Amino acid sequence: MLDPSSSEDSSGESDQEVAPEAAGKLGASPSGKRVNSSRAGSQLRQSAAPGGAPGKGAKDNSGAGEEEDRKERERIQKEEEERKIKLQIYVFVLRCIAYPFNAKQPTDMARRQQKVNKQQLQAVKERFMAFLNGETQIVADEAFCNAVRSYHEGFLKSERVSRMVQSGSCSANDFREVFKKNIERRIRSLPEIDGLSKETVLSSWIAKYDAIYRGDEDMRRQTQRVHLSAVSELILSKEQLYEMFQQILGIRKFEHQLLYNACQLDNVDEQAAQIRRELDGRLQLAERIAREKKQPKFVSPDMEALFVEELRSSVNLLMANLESLPVSKGGPDFKQKLKRSTLNNSFLDLGEEGDILSKSDVVLSFTLEIVIVEVQGLKSVAPNRIVYCTMEVDGGEKLQTDQAEAARPQWGTQGDFITTHPLPSVKVKLFTESTGVLALEDKELGRVVLNPTTNGPKQADFHRMVVPKNSQDTELKIKLAVRMDKPPALKHSGHLYAVGQRVWKRWKKRYFVLVQVSQYTFAMCSYREKKAEPQELMQLEGYTVDYCDPQPGLQGGRVFFNAVKEGDLVMFACDDESDRVLWVQAMYRATGQSYKPVPPLQNKTTNCRGAIQKAASPISLDPSQRQGVEELISSPPCHFDHATLFSVLQKHTLQHRMNDSFSCLGWFSPGQVFVLDEYCARYGVRGCHRHLSYLKGLMEYSENNTLVDPTLLHYSYAFCVSHVHGNRPDGMGTVTAEEKEEFEAIRSRLMALLEYQITHFRYCFPFGRPDGALKATLSLQERVLMKDITTPVPPEDMKKLIQRCLETAARLNYSQLMEYAQIKVDAQAAAEKRLEDMMRLGELCIEVLQQNDEHHSEAFSWWPDLMAEHAETFLSLYRDDMDAALQVQPVDSWDSFPLFQLLNNFLRTDCHLCNGTFHKHLQDLYVPLVVRYIDLMESSIAQSIHRGFEQETWQSVNNGSATSEDLFWKLDALQMFVMDLHWPEPEFAKHLEQRLKLMASDMMEACVKRSDRGGHHSDQSRSYVCQCLCSLSTKSLLCLVFCLRTKSAFDNKMQKSCKSTEFRVPLSVCTMFNVLMDAKKQCSKLCVLDTGQESDKQWQQYHSKIDVLIDEAFKEMISSLISKFASVLDGVLSKLSRYDEGTFFSSILSFTVKAAAKYVEVPKPGMDVADTYITFVRQNQDILRERINDEVYIEEVFDQWYSSCMKAVCIWLTDRLDLQLHMYQLKTLIKIVKKTYRDFRLQGVLDSTLNNKSYETVYNRLTVEEATTAVKAGDSLQGISMRDSDEEED
Repeated sequence: MLDPSSSEDSSGESDQEVAPEAAGKLGASPSGKRVNSSRAGSQLRQSAAPGGAPGKGAKDNSGAGEEEDRKERERIQKEEEERKIKLQIYVFVLRCIAYPFNAKQPTDMARRQQKVNKQQLQAVKERFMAFLNGETQIVADEAFCNAVRSYHEGFLKSERVSRMVQSGSCSANDFREVFKKNIERRIRSLPEIDGLSKETVLSSWIAKYDAIYRGDEDMRRQTQRVHLSAVSELILSKEQLYEMFQQILGIRKFEHQLLYNACQLDNVDEQAAQIRRELDGRLQLAERIAREKKQPKFVSPDMEALFVEELRSSVNLLMANLESLPVSKGGPDFKQKLKRSTLNNSFLDLGEEGDILSKSDVVLSFTLEIVIVEVQGLKSVAPNRIVYCTMEVDGGEKLQTDQAEAARPQWGTQGDFITTHPLPSVKVKLFTESTGVLALEDKELGRVVLNPTTNGPKQADFHRMVVPKNSQDTELKIKLAVRMDKPPALKHSGHLYAVGQRVWKRWKKRYFVLVQVSQYTFAMCSYREKKAEPQELMQLEGYTVDYCDPQPGLQGGRVFFNAVKEGDLVMFACDDESDRVLWVQAMYRATGQSYKPVPPLQNKTTNCRGAIQKAASPISLDPSQRQGVEELISSPPCHFDHATLFSVLQKHTLQHRMNDSFSCLGWFSPGQVFVLDEYCARYGVRGCHRHLSYLKGLMEYSENNTLVDPTLLHYSYAFCVSHVHGNRPDGMGTVTAEEKEEFEAIRSRLMALLEYQITHFRYCFPFGRPDGALKATLSLQERVLMKDITTPVPPEDMKKLIQRCLETAARLNYSQLMEYAQIKVDAQAAAEKRLEDMMRLGELCIEVLQQNDEHHSEAFSWWPDLMAEHAETFLSLYRDDMDAALQVQPVDSWDSFPLFQLLNNFLRTDCHLCNGTFHKHLQDLYVPLVVRYIDLMESSIAQSIHRGFEQETWQSVNNGSATSEDLFWKLDALQMFVMDLHWPEPEFAKHLEQRLKLMASDMMEACVKRSDRGGHHSDQSRSYVCQCLCSLSTKSLLCLVFCLRTKSAFDNKMQKSCKSTEFRVPLSVCTMFNVLMDAKKQCSKLCVLDTGQESDKQWQQYHSKIDVLIDEAFKEMISSLISKFASVLDGVLSKLSRYDEGTFFSSILSFTVKAAAKYVEVPKPGMDVADTYITFVRQNQDILRERINDEVYIEEVFDQWYSSCMKAVCIWLTDRLDLQLHMYQLKTLIKIVKKTYRDFRLQGVLDSTLNNKSYETVYNRLTVEEATTAVKAGDSLQGISMRDSDEEED
């Protein structure tokens, strides 16, 4: 038989010899080992002590060797048996692929993605890391980089992804979908941007992700690879299916070739005949089961009769499927009314015996190709004459070749004809053009008549032409080819001698054609020449064909065969043995007989493929190999246990599928589904058995941590449960006891598997992959809990199961998290280290809960309370470790507040966990710490204010002084601390706010008492301040502290400054201004409450009082500064008062100047005082402009300063209304007024302020005085004039 251990190499011929040698060696090995062991035993005897057992070691070694040899032989024998089974399965698979008539390759299956292996995962990690390190050319914003960083840290580096890749259930599409889900959540949280939709951002990010994932791969190569994989995943040719199942079953290529040729898989007729024989065998098996009562054991005795009917109906369905197949694609339609035959119920008959085929039913259509090449031996025509040929078939339409000269009569012209005659007559004539004037037709030079057949030669050949009498062309020949195509319905044809009892009653040679009318209808027809309908015909149904010996008395024919039927015997004969073999094989396939004719012994070496010899096979087979092949292909399929064989086939197919390059999740490829469907239908594998064995295989992979689509499990389980409960999903109403027992065992096993997967949902379905798998698992779990197909599971039972699984899952997830974080609870570890571990562990716990919510919450959407309970259980395990770590922290240590903020920020945003058990425990744990922290901050701020004002130098620091900056920073830190806490309990949050107000009131009281010592506020004002501000917030009150203390320091500074033109505004005074302005800004920016509308109104009232007090302080400080500037101007004007007309001092000064002017050049009067004052104004303007930060208050200072100056001058001039100004006074005032006006205008003082009433009065008075002086003293003003002011103003 066929050697299973042979290989595809050239050594395959010697395998038959190697196996016996190996068996011989195995048989001789025990004796050889006994020889060696005896030698060892003799050595032991020499060294053994007296009284010992000298042969004991030898016997032990010999027994061990025999046991090993026996096990080796058993192993080899087992492998050989398995090999035989696989070869037999492969034979059935070959037939299913070669001629399918029940199943098709599905085209609607979801396309599976390529797997990601470990090397690809590492490459992807490196590519994303290169992007994050800026080593790629991909341009991205910060938001995208953060998303990629989160994806890299949370997904690519996850241990669960490595497990997915290791199990072969992860594809590039899974990577892409996880990233897309992450960025969708991020993009939703981004603010809206005008002109840029979030969909555009999403598509842009996905494109950048694809570029990072792809890296530098060649796009053309990738496209080609994806294309080829997609084609192999969708539909496969027969050759591809053969190759696939060779790999699945471990069949060698040369074994496939042997089986392919032996099964005649390239012969469609043989495959159809094989199917008919198989169906007939199944019907006979059903009848034998009915007679012998050898049914399997059923769950109910009533099913025994139904079982036989099911077998018959399944075969009838297969017959109908086979009959529905067209005989030839595009051939004539033979419309027959078919019914069950009473003679042989394994086939469909054409009707009753009298209802036979008519001659018109077997009319065939043939295509003829006539090719005329050349003519030789043409001598009767001049070389320059024109010749041509015509061709016709059965006297029909004529076709003509091109014209050629008689010297070179060559054409190569083809004519195509269609005829219905199996023996057509083809006429070809040669003509030359007639030169006579009265000639009506061209002259015929010769003709040839041929009768081609479908078996005739196809190549061109010379044929002698018949020429007219007295023609010189006695050797005229024409080279032509006549090719007659064989229609699909014609199975064989040729000349035979025949004689029968009903037809062909005379022994004579006729032309026979074997015609297939339909899948179950064949006819043997004899034809005459030029006839479309057969002369006689015989339907082959019910006949048995076989070889026979030559019959005496029958002249003609060398080898014989016959067709026998009840009441009829037809004898055939032909002249060639190979022709007889072809006829017998063709008729054997047509009759559908179970008996296979065997050629006589002397003809065994005849080529069974026909008269046309083919090249010999490169594989040389000895008789044992040929016998093994024959056993494999000739064994009736109905004698095998196809349920067991199919289980083996499906197991190996699933193993091959799970190990291929696709992430299939247990789904077969379309080609595999097609072959398995065809096998089940053709060989009667029960659907329940198929799905039960499929469930077994899938569960084995699931139990080994390989991802399997639960939808697939659900589908197979639903089929089985429907079948077991009598729902007949595949038309099978019978349920065997074996199916029932096997189903119950699988149900229990599946229930345990599903509970395991739900408990390990984070690891069985990492990151929600496959998409919807967890939800499908829960649905399947509910289906498995159902006791039948109609009664639903009580919701309480399903909820209890999920609750139990999630409770176990919480403990499992936390233990896995501890192992991943590599955190060990050590009571001897340092407090800082334990707190650091709790921070890291808390981040991981939050990440786990967020991932559960993001990827798994949708699956548990029917039980949100159970997911919340699962989270609380998970956090309770963390709580124990957290409490232990916080207990060892030092007193007054605030390092644990970030832990509270981390946990609270997560818990307060979760609607199920906010103010839950863990959240309330966390609040109770941190309430004392928060209160203690605020107490210490109160003390610290109060001390810093006290020390700061005592040591304040009023040097400018940023927007204020050192004390103000320090205070506001501490206030901001305190407020941000309270805000960042986001305390979830409203009552305690309100308490914190009131606590800060009370602290501020105490500080305000101390500040007011400190201000009392300054003596700058009355009791009434202090009472007002305390009464209206005691309920304000901390920052507001502390801002007022700065106002009062800064005002006090400002007054002290101004009292100590001089009143002459040497006065310059101290930098500390500018700093005080800046401090007040900064305090006002801080109040308006930071003192806001979010406690409701009523509180907001109250707070607005309080805040307006703060603004009033700060503005009052500003007014007082500005007024004090303006008073200082006014005192300087008063000093200047007092100097000018000494020159008033009529005073004693004025007379002395005037006389002195006149007397001195006679001897020396006296300086111009009034320039020194005016210049000194103008310098004073300008320098102080520059100081204020440069040092004070607020432009509004600078303008207000300049407005009041200018107005006070003009008012002082105006009053001074009004007091001297009856007096004429002295020359010195006039010149000084003109210059002071003119320069002051110009300088303040340059500083931005408005014209309405510049040209006030006081200025106009001063301007008019000085103009009049100037005119009077000009009349009396001429050019004594030396060019100083108010007119200059006008010109400058213009």
